[in-house]
Amino acid sequence: MTVLVFRKLAVMPRLWRVVGVLGGLVVVLALPWLIYPPVAMDIVAWALFAVALDLLLGFTGLLSFGHAAFWGTAAYAAGTIAIETGVPFPVAIVGAAVAAMVLAVPIALLAVRRTGIYFAMVTLAFAQMVYYVANQWRGLTGGENGLQGIPKNLFGLDLSDPFYFYYAGLPIALIGLLIAWRVVHSPFGRVLVAIRENPARSRSLGYPVDRYKVMIFVISAGLSGLAGGLYAISHGFASLQEVYWTTSGKVVIMTVLGGIGTLWGSTIGAALIVLVEDYVATSGIHIGPLNITGPGLITGLIFVVVVLLFRRGVWGTVAHLLRRRRDVPEPHLSGTAPAVAEQEPVVAQKP
Repeated sequence: MTVLVFRKLAVMPRLWRVVGVLGGLVVVLALPWLIYPPVAMDIVAWALFAVALDLLLGFTGLLSFGHAAFWGTAAYAAGTIAIETGVPFPVAIVGAAVAAMVLAVPIALLAVRRTGIYFAMVTLAFAQMVYYVANQWRGLTGGENGLQGIPKNLFGLDLSDPFYFYYAGLPIALIGLLIAWRVVHSPFGRVLVAIRENPARSRSLGYPVDRYKVMIFVISAGLSGLAGGLYAISHGFASLQEVYWTTSGKVVIMTVLGGIGTLWGSTIGAALIVLVEDYVATSGIHIGPLNITGPGLITGLIFVVVVLLFRRGVWGTVAHLLRRRRDVPEPHLSGTAPAVAEQEPVVAQKP
């Protein structure tokens, strides 16, 4: 069973947590100096998207194949708001996140009545409906041509250079990640874990299970909307690909690769997939007469290898190995150490 990251962190010294957070911030700040800035922005946006899905999949046990609906809706909404009103792009992104949350409410109310594969299929069906609407509503979305010419306005500053836009958009993604972290480390997050482990028992304890599922679904959609809006503003373009079902499958793969229920493992999975796709699309892989230029085959092979060799995902496996090396017992679901069974004292028998 995948161990949640906040249970891992509970047994780590506070210093190591601070070092880990500071190290992550250093990597994020240095990213556009190390790789092509638009690719760095893609990593940040997809990482937030994967973390948003992990709130639903890893911490609540709900697999959604329709999160492209919120990512894509926010992309179109952010582009439309930025083009029609000329407001600063952070305002357009926040408005896009609100639009994604509004769309998520009716979908959640209907989808949470089902569990397992049925829940996944319901979300996929709604996402395909959104795709159909986006394709037919050409006056707003541009149809197959997409929504083009999305500005990057920020109080008159010139952000056409991807390097400068990265640092302007990064705080939005960091705020989204902070929201996800706070949700996980709150009593609300503990209830979500309880619902994931045993919905019937949680319901018997008085928790409105369906209401909690709807709330986390809407929160996840809102964070997905932040990511989708940031992605669209960064590229200056929103297309039907953003609402297509393959986008939902792609973010699921990222979450599984990093480690389900680890939160930050999703960022590793997103970085891995984005970097591989960029390398394969630009350089290709040449093995004798075989010339691989499409990222789908390589991404699929990486996914199969990770699933077979790292069942907990990349981050989950590393944390598990570190725990075993320190001989730290697995914590209880409540976040506390498991109770040790009391043993009766051994009484010496007289010969």
